[in-house]
Amino acid sequence: MNRYQVPSHLDDPELIGLWTLDEFLAMVIPFTWGVLSQHIILGLVLACLGWWVLRKAKAGRAVSWVIHTAYWYLPGSFMGLKATPPSHLRLMAG
Repeated sequence: MNRYQVPSHLDDPELIGLWTLDEFLAMVIPFTWGVLSQHIILGLVLACLGWWVLRKAKAGRAVSWVIHTAYWYLPGSFMGLKATPPSHLRLMAG
């Protein structure tokens, strides 16, 4: 009998049901909007579409890949991401 058990998946993300947290939120937020605005079918369609798009965007990669892509391709003011100061002002920035 083996006294020690080594976990086989150390870096697996936490799951809510069958989905990771970001996939779960991509489904719950549109569905909740659909229920609150009395457009349940539209909320269900948007929830399924949001889950599918996020699943295809990640495609076996970590959630950090989506965050890094958003940092490089979205405008600097999106969600409060700060832009790097120009090189001639870096000494003044501290």
